[in-house]
Amino acid sequence: MLEMLDLHNSQFSDIEQSYMQIALACAEYGTKQGEVPVGAVIVHDGKIIATGYNQPIVSHDATAHAEMVAIRNACKFFDNYRLPQGCELYVTLEPCTMCLGAIIHARVSKLIFATTEPKAGMIVSQQNFLEKSFYNHYLQVAQGLLADESKAMLQQFFKQRRLAKKQT
Repeated sequence: MLEMLDLHNSQFSDIEQSYMQIALACAEYGTKQGEVPVGAVIVHDGKIIATGYNQPIVSHDATAHAEMVAIRNACKFFDNYRLPQGCELYVTLEPCTMCLGAIIHARVSKLIFATTEPKAGMIVSQQNFLEKSFYNHYLQVAQGLLADESKAMLQQFFKQRRLAKKQT
């Protein structure tokens, strides 16, 4: 079944923190493109294989969430629709239903997400889909790595968006 860990920054290694910092940098890049700031990094054997940031607006693709972009890039890297054992996904926001489905189908071994997504998160916030017995793949999940930084970035983005909408 699911192994869920809710950890604090001090319980993650320095290298794990650096991977999430890169995911946050991807999220920041997405913000500059006018996208909701979510970033993702896929690591295999200690090497970054793929990155992604939210881009449904600029790509005109509803499925272009950060996780989906990173998974697509990683699958191309490995020339396979399934990722090899040991792939870890670092993402700045709890995945939605669509992204969780892709994570399962791609066979990600470990998911580390920064902050929860109260409206659409499918791991702890709304549902815990990973506890369902009908999935044929199980993965480790940890949450809380650089959660404050990710949450602040999201809050600032939506604050600015509301302010801009109010001014128009």
